[in-house]
Amino acid sequence: MDRESKYILRKVILDSLCLFIVGFPILLFFLFGQPYERGFYCDDESLRHPYKDSTVSSAVLYVVGTFIPISSMLLIEYVHYQRTNNHITRALFGRNIHPWVWNCYKVIGVFGFGMACSQLTTDIAKYTIGRLRPHFFAVCMPDVDCSKEEHQYHYIENFKCKNTDKHRLKDMRLSFPSGHSSFSAYTMIYLVIYLQGRFVWEGSKLLRHFFQYLCFMMAVGTALSRISDYKHHWSDVLVGSLQGALVAVLMAVFVSDLFSAQRSSLTVATEADGDPSNQSGNGGTNRIC
Repeated sequence: MDRESKYILRKVILDSLCLFIVGFPILLFFLFGQPYERGFYCDDESLRHPYKDSTVSSAVLYVVGTFIPISSMLLIEYVHYQRTNNHITRALFGRNIHPWVWNCYKVIGVFGFGMACSQLTTDIAKYTIGRLRPHFFAVCMPDVDCSKEEHQYHYIENFKCKNTDKHRLKDMRLSFPSGHSSFSAYTMIYLVIYLQGRFVWEGSKLLRHFFQYLCFMMAVGTALSRISDYKHHWSDVLVGSLQGALVAVLMAVFVSDLFSAQRSSLTVATEADGDPSNQSGNGGTNRIC
């Protein structure tokens, strides 16, 4: 096996292993996780909101939140490939890897790893804290008579829910932080930063910023809907949005090479030798011009 093939295989295997280590606990939380069982006060008005269906369902959130950034990256990287000449040519077992495929692997790989990190951070907080959602009373229907004086101003931990829907009983304890807010903030803020680093069109100075604004408002709209749907308290949404945005910034600045000063044409020899320390993972700071 030649040296470059070893480097590519090592990189792909290590990248996949890191993604698996971060992503597998998310699946475990979803399948087997049990949130901390927190009690309540009968006079807590913040838990007495009605149950409503989500304006932005989980399916729509995850499909749109991954499709828009990934499809944007695929398109921008392809246009970038068509309009530049300083491509890194890779070979695996003697077969050339298309430069567009290699760049997309690195760009989307960083995005996907950050998405998993953000989701795992959210899940750890959710299951550790177990904060009750605003529709707690509507979903749980606790077997406690709050009209009795003995239950007034007392923290109630020993209770049972009349509702027997296990999924909803588990979900009602996962209010903090907002998963919708953290996911939408990460995906859209990362895309905003990606567009800043890789996309510019001389035909319009404002076009890039228009797309960035649309992404930002998609994240804001999703977050606000969680409050109006009584799925989260405002603090859940605020912390979730900040957490997702923070992970997006950290990934874009410290993990990706979106703003690297080195151009890909200057790192071909280094990458071929298998030294990833000076790689320009996303093709340097080249933009669509």
